[in-house]
Amino acid sequence: MRHKARIHYDNKNGFLEPVMWVWVSDGATLEREVTPGGKDDFGIYFDLSYNRSSFNFIFKDGKGEDVRWEDDRFSRTFHAHLGEEVWTMANRHHVYNVRPAEPNGDVKDYHRFISNLVYKDNFYFPTTDVSGLGMPSMLGANLLTDGSILFGFFHPYAARVYLAGNFNDWQCPGHPGPRKDKFIEMELHRGFYYQPNIWLARIKPENQSPVEYKFYIQGGSTETERYVADPYTRLFSDDYKYRNSVVVDPTKFKWTDQDWKTPDVKDLILYELNIYGFTDNDPDIPEPLQGTFKGVTHRIKSGFFKELGVTALALMPTAEVPMKQGLGYEPCTFMSVEKDFGTPDDFREMVNEAHRHGLAVLMDQVFNHTSNDFNPLWNLIDDGSGEGGLYFAGKTMWGNKVATGKDEVDNMLIDSCKMFIKEYHVDGFRFDATHSYFLNHKLLHRIAHEIKDKGFKPDVILIAENLPNEQDLNLEGYNGYAQWSNIFHDKVKALLREGTFEGVDNTAEDMGTAFYFSKDSFAAHTNNVINYCESHDENSVQYEVGTGGEHLQDPEIKRKKARLGLMATMVALGQPMIYMGQEFGIERERNRIKVPWHKYDENTNRFYNWTKGLINLRKRYGALRLSGYNPAAEGKFTWIVAPWMPENRGGRRRVIGWRVKDDRVPAEELLIMLNFEGHDVPVEVDFHTPGRWVKLADIDHVNDLPPTGSKNPDDPDSIITENGVMGNFVLPPYSGFIYKHAPA
Repeated sequence: MRHKARIHYDNKNGFLEPVMWVWVSDGATLEREVTPGGKDDFGIYFDLSYNRSSFNFIFKDGKGEDVRWEDDRFSRTFHAHLGEEVWTMANRHHVYNVRPAEPNGDVKDYHRFISNLVYKDNFYFPTTDVSGLGMPSMLGANLLTDGSILFGFFHPYAARVYLAGNFNDWQCPGHPGPRKDKFIEMELHRGFYYQPNIWLARIKPENQSPVEYKFYIQGGSTETERYVADPYTRLFSDDYKYRNSVVVDPTKFKWTDQDWKTPDVKDLILYELNIYGFTDNDPDIPEPLQGTFKGVTHRIKSGFFKELGVTALALMPTAEVPMKQGLGYEPCTFMSVEKDFGTPDDFREMVNEAHRHGLAVLMDQVFNHTSNDFNPLWNLIDDGSGEGGLYFAGKTMWGNKVATGKDEVDNMLIDSCKMFIKEYHVDGFRFDATHSYFLNHKLLHRIAHEIKDKGFKPDVILIAENLPNEQDLNLEGYNGYAQWSNIFHDKVKALLREGTFEGVDNTAEDMGTAFYFSKDSFAAHTNNVINYCESHDENSVQYEVGTGGEHLQDPEIKRKKARLGLMATMVALGQPMIYMGQEFGIERERNRIKVPWHKYDENTNRFYNWTKGLINLRKRYGALRLSGYNPAAEGKFTWIVAPWMPENRGGRRRVIGWRVKDDRVPAEELLIMLNFEGHDVPVEVDFHTPGRWVKLADIDHVNDLPPTGSKNPDDPDSIITENGVMGNFVLPPYSGFIYKHAPA
């Protein structure tokens, strides 16, 4: 059976003698040149008879082979289901079943028209890089002060785009009972690169709350027509079948954190937590609040974090994911908030309350991959780059790899960060799996430039899980990314296991690098380092020792090593992080987010009270939070015990110690020593300053001087030296000490 087709071509290549070359991929006889059948206001068209369900075609300038052809990547395929009339465009491989829309001005002109209606406070109007125009891209669902909503959608290859939602009975060309009088067709505008790629529509819905919507695109995807969620949606609906986008009003929440100031990096004491696992089944929290933002808010209000002494909450991912009650590392999109945790305003309340209690809030941004189960970005934009389309570039072991480093993709991810700063008042971000193997560092450099350098939030805190660590993220050092220190973590775990850990041995080598902010390896400044021995991705110290260490299940040894690991984390140069439950010495496998809170009581748990005391020592004494490019060269840090020193100073043993002082408080001198050996190690200790040195902490007890604690400098465990040197100090097995000079 023979069919007829008319193929329109805009001929933007300027072919003088346009010809369509037609062939079939199965090698059959259909292979011929077709000349134009006529012209219209779109361009030229070709009339063709065929007897197959599909065929391939490409355009060239003149007959024969020795002429100018389109690039092979613009070869197109016609399918009979497209109908008898289709449209094609130069420099695109798409075949459209509708005539592509013409651009209607640019976003600069449109913004000028509505700029006086944009909310000024607690609202983010996407601003990232619209071809240097200095104008917002206006992507997403943007509420305006007159009650209208401006919808913006980026798609450089769609022929037509429609807005559908509960405000027009979801009417669009894809509706089973279409009513054209209710269609809301979006207008195409020039945006990024001054090319037609941003679609806009403005409506004023009546009596819909919440407003739910989707976009319906014709062409430019791997499907001829399809519904798509908004990549910039702030929230998804509860309908798990359809997952509609939901309009969110970020302006109604009443913030009270106007006097809050994001802390300096040097003052960070991080507490990593999962919103769900942190409060689930906690008997002290009302059941409806467990596992939610409100549950975390409840614990903030109760003073839990203030008592513990941490200064920043490092939230595991809060973006919408398909799986309930998981780790959260399978994002669907990058602006949405996980509805199982609560509403966007619940999130805002949590941040507001955290600031009121002196806590910074950091979000975990997963920009390296997306969920494979529910993924609105997959094949959304067919740019010819391969599987998944414009937003993707291969695979990772966790999911489809996001095409970071591509400007259009990076713009969206930068907008995500800006939105959470502006609308949720977060203080900064931790970026998941940022090693250059997984994520293009061009994105991270752009984030720092757009947010820090351009003044959007100059004091934003930027942390990268960049394992193994790389130097390029240091920027100028003080203002660079803080990286989770693979060097510190792996060395400390190896020392505590008394065996190898992921290829790192437990010898005394490189101990100095691990404790001196990895300066010999990747870091330029203390701000470039986050030290930890536990995280969501790592087994607890007790579990690690019990399953791989020499002493296996000896509970006393495991307890000591858990405390030694935590003390090492708190005293090493750089910024410390603990994982929820670590303050109680909980034994757990990696990627476990539930904490059996009913077993632990802050008032009676000895491990907790020891941890609380240790953290608050760091919080109180600036000498434990040294900051700089090289504190040793500045006279603020001095090694006193180390494997590379003479035998009487710890030579060849897995012991390490140093003296520190805060040059802002001349009398504040502290001394730290750690022993990872399973036996006594006698050492000569150079206290340097004669007089009384008070023991503030060891592996069993912490007691600060007044007014914070009740430590009496005259206690018998204080050390008094006439010349500043103690000749025979015995470091017990798996021990740690913090001493402070007490001027007379």
